[in-house]
Order: sequence, then C-alpha cells, then structure tokens
Amino acid sequence: MKNIIRKHVKTAALCTLAVSTVLSSSTGVLAKGVKPSSSSYRTVTEVEDWGAVITKVIVDLGKPVPKGAVTTDTFNVHVVRSDSRLTNPKLEEGDRTVINAYVSDKDGNRVVQTGKYAVLEIEIGPDVTLGSALNFAYPPGFNAWSDNQYTITQQKEIKTPAGSITGLVADTFAGGVRELIDDFTTGQATYNGQTLTYADFAPKKDNHKNPLIIWLHGFGEGGTDPTMPIAANKAVNFASEHIQSYFDGVYVLAPQTPTFWMDGVTGFGDGTSKYEDSLMALIQDYAANNKDIDPNRIYIGGDSNGGYMTMLMIRDYPDYFAAAFPTCEALKDTLVTEEDIRNMKELPIWFVAAKTDNVVPPDQYAVPTFNRLALAGAKDVHMSLFDKVIDTSGLYKKADGTPYEYGGHNSWIYVYNNEVKDTINGKETTLMEWLASQSLSKR
Repeated sequence: MKNIIRKHVKTAALCTLAVSTVLSSSTGVLAKGVKPSSSSYRTVTEVEDWGAVITKVIVDLGKPVPKGAVTTDTFNVHVVRSDSRLTNPKLEEGDRTVINAYVSDKDGNRVVQTGKYAVLEIEIGPDVTLGSALNFAYPPGFNAWSDNQYTITQQKEIKTPAGSITGLVADTFAGGVRELIDDFTTGQATYNGQTLTYADFAPKKDNHKNPLIIWLHGFGEGGTDPTMPIAANKAVNFASEHIQSYFDGVYVLAPQTPTFWMDGVTGFGDGTSKYEDSLMALIQDYAANNKDIDPNRIYIGGDSNGGYMTMLMIRDYPDYFAAAFPTCEALKDTLVTEEDIRNMKELPIWFVAAKTDNVVPPDQYAVPTFNRLALAGAKDVHMSLFDKVIDTSGLYKKADGTPYEYGGHNSWIYVYNNEVKDTINGKETTLMEWLASQSLSKR
C-alpha cells in the first residue's frame, strides 16, 4: 500500500514539474519582464475621399523603448463601432490590420533613439468600414460621429534596456487628433427664428485681403453638428496647404442646415428654400465681421443638395458672388426659367458632374442648364462632365486591377482634390486656379 502511495506521489510530482516546465517555457517572457498595468491610446482621424476615417492609434507604452522595438505584429488592434442614435447601437466589430508601426513621442512623431509611445498605422480603404469614424443613419438621414472603442493587446514582447514589456492592454481612450478638422472653428447664428450652424477656417493674418469660399453641404451632412459638412466628405481639404496656396490664403465657410437646403416653401426641391434668406444673412454677417475678407472675391459652391442651394443663391444674388462651382447640383433644369438664365449668365460658373450619376442625372439638371447659359451668350461658364468617378490616388483598385470606382454622384471628389480641369484661353486650368482669378471688379 505504501509503495502505491509513493508511486502516486512521485507521479504527481513529475506532473507538477512537467506543468511548471511548460508554463515556464511559454511564459518565460513574463518571468523575466515587467508587466505594466492597463494603458491608454489616442486616435488620429483623417478625411479621405469617402469621409473621415481613423488611420492611426498611438499607444502609451509606459516606459521608454528603443527605436525599432515595435513592429506590425507587436499588437492586435480590435475595435467595436456603435451609433447611439440607433435602437440597436452596435454597428460592427473586428480586428484592424496594422500596416506600419514605429516608436514615437506623445504626438506620434517618429523618434531618433527612444520614445514612450507606439504609433500603429492601420489599413484603410473605401470599403474598409471598420476604419470609419462616422455613420450615416436613416432616419434621421444624417451622418454623425460613431463611437469607436479600441482594445489594443500586446502579442509580442518589447525589449528595453530596463527589461521587457509584456501583456500590455491599451483600452482607455485618451483623446484624439482630427487632422485639418481641428483647424476649423464652429459657431451658430439665428435669423428670423432659424438657426444655422457652421464651420469656418481663417487663414493666417497677412497684409492683404483674402477671398472667401462658401461650401454648401450635401443631403447627409445636415443637422446640428457643424463638423459634418467638412468631415463626412473631403470639404475639409479647402483648408489644406495645397488649396490655400492658389489663393495666398482663403477663408472657408461651411454653413449647415438643421434639415436640408432643398426644404422648399411648398415642397422638397420645388425651386425654393426656406433657408435662403437666413443663409444670405449669415454669409453677409460673416464677411462683414472678418474685415480682411475681400468683398469682391466671394465664391460659392456646393454638392448635390448644396449644389441646389448654390443655384438658388446665384440665381437670386448674381451680383454678390464673384464665381460659383455647383457640383452634381440638384436644381432640375425645368425649374430654371429664361429670366433665371439671363440673371446668371454674366456670373462665372463651373459645373461639375459625372455621367454615371443616377441620383441627380446630369442630363436633367446641370447639362441642359449649362447649354442654355452657353446659348444665352455666357462668356465664362464651363462644364466638366466626367465619364465616371474613380480613385485617382492609385491606392485603391478593383479585383481586376482597374481603379476603384465610386458612385457616380460622388463627383465632388474631383473638386476637393482640384482634379477638375479645362482649357481656358489656350491653357490647361484647374478649377482652383480659375476660381482664384475671379473678382467682381473684372466684370
């Protein structure tokens, strides 16, 4: 009996030793390293051709680590996306693909030697919905910032002179940066009981007057969050160095309606807007309150629903604006009278649309209106009618290797990237070059 007991004790001891050996070998990193507590992360949001996306996370490592200590497989990045406006808020969840990783300072800048943070650049694309920072919901028919909860879990040790970091989990959001968006300020103004919100950008103060670009948002960017008109698509790019350089600094005003610009007096898209008077009052007040805005160089444009409103504004205030660039505009040509054509024909206008637009078919909207203006003798009216809307960055492709194709209604992408061109006076001229040259004093 004693022999049996000794045999079982010996067996148990061997098993314990074996388990200990396995655990020791599989968690040797933990035995030698220092396991920090849960950490925090920050996000970086950028606006791409299809809208605002989270392109990077910045993880607090808790201690200095050498350059090169972090690679693309050091962390797993998991996100849960939700929209509190919905009855069932959860939208989706999953792992995001890390495409680049490096040690950085707190602001995400690469370090020369050591840093306490790691930047994880994450895959994005027009169809990578896990990266989206926004969600469109109908009802109410508007975009809004989604709630994106990240859990960044360490997969491989990070070696430092002071010991290894292991088991790090960053799941506390410590704020974020929204590139270009954060360069705008926001406000609101009320006229005759109607409140319009807006986002605006002011160039650096200089010794000359600056023009003003007014951009009117599309259908999905209404509401009461004035960052939507610049973040739900790439209107924020009007504040980029590239666009600003054409004007030597230009103000940008992006008004927002609580509903839709196409809310008419008698019905939706009836050729009127109940917001027209309030919008004009906002524009005039903004120009008056910013003394270095050149009143001779105020330009107006907008897409879709905002293109509709652009057409109403230049129809009714043709002598106020120096030029206009309605994009996939939604004012049906049958609602444009011959008197309207006469009122608009002296105003420089550049229409933009795509043949594949099945939301606002250009042959019922922009094209016949442009043709009528040309026949009426308009001298500085242009039409850029694209065959389709494709990715021009070279980054996104279809399965057959051809450029990724967006919906035909998205012709505003070409405007934001200044890829609208025409030959004017024998010279290839971009939309922004043309716009920057316009002034009421030239008429």
